[in-house]
Amino acid sequence: MKNLDFVALGDIVIDSFIRLQQGHVTENPKELCMPYGTKIPFEFAEEVPAVGNSANASVSAARLGLSSGLIVNIGDDQHGKECITRLEQEKVSTEFVAINKGFTTNYHYVLWFEQDRTILIKHEDYPLRMPDIGSPKMFYLSSLGEKSLPFHTDIADYLEAHPEIRLVFQPGTYQIKFGAKALERIYKRTELFFCNVEEAQIILGTDSRDIPTLLAGIKNLGPKLPVITDGPDGSYTYIDGKPHHLPIYPDEKPAYERTGAGDAFASTFSIAILKGLDVGTAMKHGSINSMSVCEYVGAQKGLMTDEKLESYMKKQPEGWDARVI
Repeated sequence: MKNLDFVALGDIVIDSFIRLQQGHVTENPKELCMPYGTKIPFEFAEEVPAVGNSANASVSAARLGLSSGLIVNIGDDQHGKECITRLEQEKVSTEFVAINKGFTTNYHYVLWFEQDRTILIKHEDYPLRMPDIGSPKMFYLSSLGEKSLPFHTDIADYLEAHPEIRLVFQPGTYQIKFGAKALERIYKRTELFFCNVEEAQIILGTDSRDIPTLLAGIKNLGPKLPVITDGPDGSYTYIDGKPHHLPIYPDEKPAYERTGAGDAFASTFSIAILKGLDVGTAMKHGSINSMSVCEYVGAQKGLMTDEKLESYMKKQPEGWDARVI
């Protein structure tokens, strides 16, 4: 077994996008509302296989020139075959893909209205095990199902036995619900940590949106470098010990569909750090790839190659830099 540059672990899904024609969004709280008990027309539907936080990250790494693999469970069904085919097409190693007899592959419905989406999720209860993955340079941990808490002990054991592996943690919905205390070993082992503002508030149990406070709170849980994203308002992290903010890349096109934007940012930032680039440049790489993903349906179609990413870096606007907040 040859050690890979980048190995991701997390659930994989088929996303079925349903482009809605009508509805409205309320404020405080934000809710998508549609007529009940009636027929609602939609514009179109489109299936996108082999997606999910970690799957997206593994594809991002492969597109950016790294040897990449994915630890994942699928069912022994047609959707599982479609996921394997897509990963192979993207040059992502499938040696750690576990095919589970009698199970179905995760399938989610994405209600897409205007520029954002609401996702109906269901994670299958697969038997989970940590395979021997050797010693990849970077290990990217993200979304797993609601019964996966005990499995995180196996992950932590493996990482502690391989201190040379650099850990990236982008917690998914259930990992956030488990709480930082339950995942204390993971948090303390993490080098790069990614979440958005709302997720940081949940993790820390606070209503505060003060970014320096949120960054400090996440860092106190153990991650060496926490990174917080805030959608169209850009990203935040520490540079030379001080909190910095980078606005999003000033693209002239409006966002078409935002699924996978956070995954693109987190994975591209991590890959830049793995390649030895500085934090400010990593923020820019993440922002550019995130912008590109928002121009297409689904989380992977817009992921850039090294060549395309560098072309955007060369034409970046003057003054587009991370600044102290």
